[in-house]
Amino acid sequence: MKIPSILFALTLSFIFSGCSTIPDDIVAVEEFDITKYAGTWYEIARMDSRFEKGLVDVTATYTMLDDGKIEVLNRGLDTLKNEWSDIVGKARLANDEGSAMLEVSFFGPFYAGYNVVEIADNYSYALVCGASKDYLWILARDAKLAPSIKEALISRAKELGFETDQLVMVPHAANAE
Repeated sequence: MKIPSILFALTLSFIFSGCSTIPDDIVAVEEFDITKYAGTWYEIARMDSRFEKGLVDVTATYTMLDDGKIEVLNRGLDTLKNEWSDIVGKARLANDEGSAMLEVSFFGPFYAGYNVVEIADNYSYALVCGASKDYLWILARDAKLAPSIKEALISRAKELGFETDQLVMVPHAANAE
């Protein structure tokens, strides 16, 4: 019977639409320019999750589309399978107030919080969290980030209440000596 499936989907949509996209005590960057954020970012560090386990050389590319939507391409080398893993999704601003609160979706109508909480003036590095403190990323425009900047971002994340000892440093072939 299709009715239980439809009710289940509607219930999930209702539950997810009421969820906050950012942890209660975290504030996203204000005066955020999504067009400057577009482009490729290298994952420098992350709080590991089941969907990224074993991935190295991870990048995220944000492309502004003609219709105003944002395409997201996440790519990484799966070390267990020794093959590239790609997933394409979509993103949108969570509000029209100019803050760096976004929502991303890789699975149909279900969106998750994606929040830029620190960013360089020139958009060369960023500290990003999800809707909970279980998700954190340090991103940079280059595969290598100056150690002083990386440490400053880790310190900032710790100040914000993230368990920074859970961060995994992400190797990139571009950094191989």
